[in-house]
Amino acid sequence: MRGALHLGYDLLWVLATVVGFPWLVWRSLRDPEFFRMVVERSGRGLPDLSSGERPRVLVHGVSVGEVKVAVPLVRELARRYPEYEVVVSSTTNSGIDVARQVLPNVRVVRFPADLSPLVRLFLRRIRPVCAILIELEIWPNFLREANRAGTPVAVVNGRITETSFDRYKLFRRTLPQFDRITLFCAQGAEYADRFRSLFVDSRRVTLTGNIKADGLRVGPVDPGEELRRLLGPRTGQTVVVAGSTHHPEEQWIVAAWRKATPDARLVIVPRHPERCGELARTLAVEGVTAQRLSSLRAGEVPDPDRPVLVDTIGELERVYGLADLVFVGGSLVDHGGQNVLEPAAQGKPMLFGPSMANFMSEAHLLLEAGACRQVADRHELARALAELAGDSEARARMSAAGLAAVEAQKGAARETVTALGERCLS
Repeated sequence: MRGALHLGYDLLWVLATVVGFPWLVWRSLRDPEFFRMVVERSGRGLPDLSSGERPRVLVHGVSVGEVKVAVPLVRELARRYPEYEVVVSSTTNSGIDVARQVLPNVRVVRFPADLSPLVRLFLRRIRPVCAILIELEIWPNFLREANRAGTPVAVVNGRITETSFDRYKLFRRTLPQFDRITLFCAQGAEYADRFRSLFVDSRRVTLTGNIKADGLRVGPVDPGEELRRLLGPRTGQTVVVAGSTHHPEEQWIVAAWRKATPDARLVIVPRHPERCGELARTLAVEGVTAQRLSSLRAGEVPDPDRPVLVDTIGELERVYGLADLVFVGGSLVDHGGQNVLEPAAQGKPMLFGPSMANFMSEAHLLLEAGACRQVADRHELARALAELAGDSEARARMSAAGLAAVEAQKGAARETVTALGERCLS
């Protein structure tokens, strides 16, 4: 039965490739980076490490967020198990690029498409003694071929959203076959219970905490002189930063700002900076002339009374350093939220909306600590902005609570490597 399922799954991959081939060619011609990803996921350019003398551990993170989680784990593995070589894989171009930037001394490779021959080639070339998957990046053929090769597979920093849980319950007897996974290291108790509900032997599930906290520096980040000059407030002005926003949250935060805190300095950092041109035009139609960080750097005079759109990549952490109050986006729309630990680690009081499924445990942690407030909708956002912008003592309490909550979470990487050593690396 399992063989038939995997054969059908492989045939679907082949059919999708054949049907989508004209689109793949068209997209590749228009986007060299997309072509790079397609070629590398087919196994081209994959180094042959099979003859290496040291045993090898594979750590896989699908994209940037998971790669960042991998950093403290990779460092702890290197500290505790120096006899192992760690290889990091990622699926996306951004994940590959970030991995090479933050882990310059670690070999980085592209994770293959989940077609049986490609997965076998990948495992034969890399030859890991253990495969570690960040959060829940599981592929049926990868699990099957790893089992066949005798390679234990571990899910670390594991989490499973309610939507994904319902979907996996529906297909748990078919694919992706959770019983092929040796170890689940869960972020929180609720996630651990969900893994146990998917026909997973409870002895394979352990609670190790959230590794994201280990990768965060606790305390304020210096935004630097340039950002302070271009985005900073005038004397006595409160700074509100809306980070990782999605359409149409930017319009809602601007409307809330105009209604509740028009005297505040508003800085918006969209999740996808390429949207800033269109967003600036939309706001202009609504009577708001926003500035753009790229224009300020080109010589435009900063105006603290106008919103600023950060239209460049990699600025969010330093922009948070300017904030007196933060709104975390992806939470007023049905997206599942964005990372709330990053501003909390800087001691920034924050607001976010009802959609936090992707960061459920982090949101619960900070809500219980009193480090943030969750608003029901954009109208409540305006009221919360007005209240907190005018209450510096409440913001100070939230700031201290956030710093303490993040600090208390550290140590998950250590616990995770201990579990890996007992079940997968012994």
